[in-house]
Amino acid sequence: MQRILNFFRDIGREMRKVSWPKRKEMTTYTITVLATVAFFAIFFGVVDLGISELIRLILE
Repeated sequence: MQRILNFFRDIGREMRKVSWPKRKEMTTYTITVLATVAFFAIFFGVVDLGISELIRLILE
């Protein structure tokens, strides 16, 4: 039981050492991630549509 308590105490100590991002940094990171995901979703959607049309033309 003591090992489990020590484990959680160690977790608490380590979490206090973490350098958490500020609100502005987190907002910037979040916007960057969302924009990147949206870009790649649109990109792969267009590529998929193009390949589908190409295959449809070949098979007709």
